[in-house]
Amino acid sequence: MTASIQPPVPSLADLSPDCREAAAHLNRECPCLALDHAALAAQLDGEGGNGDFYRELRQSRPHLFSDTMVFVGERHLAAMAELVAAVDEVARLPAYQQAVLAWAPEIARFAPPHAGVFLGYDFHLGDEGPRLIEINTNAGGGLLNAKLARAQRSCCSTVQEFLPATGGVEEAFLAMFRQEWTLAKGDAPLKRIAIVDTAPAAQYLAPEFELFRRLFEAAGMAAVVADPGEFTYRDGVLWHDGQAVDLVYNRLTDFALEEAASAPLRQAYLEGAAVVTPHPRAHALFADKRNLVLLSDPARLAELDVPEACRRTFAATIPTTRLVTADQAEQWWQQRKQWFFKPAAGFGSRAAYRGDKLTKRVFEDIIAAGQSENTAYVAQALVPPSERRVFSDNAVQEGPNHLKLDIRAYAYQGEVQLAAARLYQGQTTNFRTAGGGFAAVFAVPCREEEAA
Repeated sequence: MTASIQPPVPSLADLSPDCREAAAHLNRECPCLALDHAALAAQLDGEGGNGDFYRELRQSRPHLFSDTMVFVGERHLAAMAELVAAVDEVARLPAYQQAVLAWAPEIARFAPPHAGVFLGYDFHLGDEGPRLIEINTNAGGGLLNAKLARAQRSCCSTVQEFLPATGGVEEAFLAMFRQEWTLAKGDAPLKRIAIVDTAPAAQYLAPEFELFRRLFEAAGMAAVVADPGEFTYRDGVLWHDGQAVDLVYNRLTDFALEEAASAPLRQAYLEGAAVVTPHPRAHALFADKRNLVLLSDPARLAELDVPEACRRTFAATIPTTRLVTADQAEQWWQQRKQWFFKPAAGFGSRAAYRGDKLTKRVFEDIIAAGQSENTAYVAQALVPPSERRVFSDNAVQEGPNHLKLDIRAYAYQGEVQLAAARLYQGQTTNFRTAGGGFAAVFAVPCREEEAA
C-alpha cells in the first residue's frame, strides 16, 4: 500500500462555531498524537520512579492507552452531566425505588447510609447528541484516566486550546471515599481499605488496583488488594490477614454478594461492620439494565411522578429500551437489526450482541434466557457509535484507521468527576485494538457566534 501524508491539523478558523460540529471535524481530520509517554510513565510510577511499572504495563497491556485524543463538544458534555444529575435525582424517589427493586435481589432492599463510589455512565455520540448506553456501578478506569489526562501534550496551537483540565481529579476521588466513610461512620477514623476483586492479579485492570493502593496509602490509610476469599468475619469485624478492614472498595462483578467467597463481605456489609462501596443497592438502583426500560418509558415515568424536567432529559438522551420476552420472539427476530441485545445483569459487554450480527441459534438462546428473571435480556434501540480517525505516527503512515468510540462519565452523587473515551473496533469495547484503548477527552468550547 502506498504511504499517504497526514492532513494538516485544522486551524481554529476552519472550525464551526458549533462545538459539536467542530469536535466531529477534529475527530475526522486531526492527526495529532497527544500522549506523552514519558509524562505518563512519571504519573504511573510516581515522580522519581524507575519506569518499571509503566514498562510492564505496556508489555502486558499494549492497547490499554491510545496515543490519540478524542474531541467532544462542551454541549455534549453538558448534556451528559444533565443526564447524570437527572438519574441521580430520580433514583432517590421512593416510587422509582419501589419499581426497580421489584426485580432486584433481596439484598438490594438493605439501604446503607452511603451512596456508592464510581458510577460510570457510558454514552455514544449520536447525530442529535449523546445517547446513554448503560450505567455501571463498579466502573473501572477512573484513576488510570486521571493519570492519562495529565500526560497529554499539544502538537499545535489548535490542540493547545482544548487540552484537558487535570487539576483536582485524584483529590476528588479521595474525597469521594472519605465521604462514603463519613456518611456511614461519622467521625470515626478510616484506617484500612481493601480493594477487592476476584483473583485481582489476573484482572485486566489490575494495574489500577495498585494505583489505588498507593493513592490511599499516600493519604495516610493502610490499603491492600485482595480476593474475596481472603477475608473472614468474626466478632463483628471484617478481617484480612489478621488486620481489621474498615472499608471495602468493591470491584466484584458478584453484584449481590451471592457467591460463597463473598459471604464474609456480605455479612460485614449487612451488619454495618464494614463500609462496602459500591454496594448491591447501588447496582439495583442504577446499573440493572431493566431500569433503562423504565427510564425510556415516558408514560411509566409520569405514573411515578418523575419531574417533567427529568422526563425531558431522559427522552432526549436514553434510547428506547425494552424487555425481551418469548411471546414476541418472532417480532424481535424480524426487527432485530434495529436493536442491541444485552443481559439485564451483564457487565463488560459480555453476551451482548448487535441485532444485525445475531445468528438464529444465539437469538434462541436469548429468548430462552428471558424465561428466568436472573438471565433476562433487554434490547436497546441501536445507536451506532461515532468514530475517531487514528493515525499511526506523526509523519507518514500506511493509511488511517477509523475507530469507534464511546464516552464514559465517572460520577458520584449526581456530579461528573471525569469524562474519558474508549477507542475500539468490533461490536464492543475490548482493549484489543491497535491504536485503541482509553483516550483523553479534549472539550471543545462553543464560540460566541453560536450563542448569537
